[in-house]
Amino acid sequence: MINHAFAYAALCGAVGILLAGAPVRHANGADGATTVSSLAKETHFHGIAVDQRDRSRLYLATHHGFYAVTPDGTAVLISETRDDFMGFTAHPSDPAKLFASGHPHSGGNLGFLASTDGGKSWIKLSDGVGGPVDFHQMDISKADPMVIYGIYRVLQRSDDGGRSWKRVGPPPDGLIDVAASSLNADTLYAATQHGLVRSADGGKSWDIAHTLRRPATMVHVTPAGDIYAFIVGTGLVHATERELQWRVLSQGFRDEYVLHFTIDPTDRRQLYAIAFNPGTKLQTVRASHDGGATWRRLQGDRP
Repeated sequence: MINHAFAYAALCGAVGILLAGAPVRHANGADGATTVSSLAKETHFHGIAVDQRDRSRLYLATHHGFYAVTPDGTAVLISETRDDFMGFTAHPSDPAKLFASGHPHSGGNLGFLASTDGGKSWIKLSDGVGGPVDFHQMDISKADPMVIYGIYRVLQRSDDGGRSWKRVGPPPDGLIDVAASSLNADTLYAATQHGLVRSADGGKSWDIAHTLRRPATMVHVTPAGDIYAFIVGTGLVHATERELQWRVLSQGFRDEYVLHFTIDPTDRRQLYAIAFNPGTKLQTVRASHDGGATWRRLQGDRP
């Protein structure tokens, strides 16, 4: 079971391991509304962020479009297309600006995209190196939001907000997720099948960031300098970047592994996660209102 989950996390959404080629029923209402529970049966979830203009609402990047999720589990299609938003990250200080990558509905690669209207429309800023790219992992520096990292064949870096890119080198072995630092634009963290690692030179070399050499399926850094990760067999862990002294926040995900994570930037008690269960092969969106101690499902139906 564990190996299956790692393979899923490492390749999550690369044409969709579990749903590749499967048609989405799009059982939306007239207003484009459905539920997270229904979406979980039809598509993959590739990213999550709090809408900074309405903090009760979440952005959900999926294999078949970009959605907004409300606290009752209702999901409404925002994007004008149902493209595959494989890679996704929100700007750390501009509430309207979002970045993505992935595949158009018709096939191929989208390159590096930006939205300035909360995900309704998207424009291509760049093809990237060797592109059009399809970044499966990407993140924006909280220390310098003009610096963005993405992985397509190699680790790539942009110093001008995504308009041009340069090749850095190979990503760490067994890469699953990447997160950029809040302290230094050259500092990166990576969740890998071999543990959590850190680079202080923009991804050219990597060192251990957590002493446990167990697979890590997610890593996330906030603008305030908090770092979160999910380590298999341990659970959701937290540290501050300056101290990097880890503590366990939650072991309550049972058979699920956290693949994507976000936090309300104005309230560190409000946490949200996308988790994957290798037994059911389904994803759930979960919320915690007590800093990660307890979690509930945002499904649109009974927990």
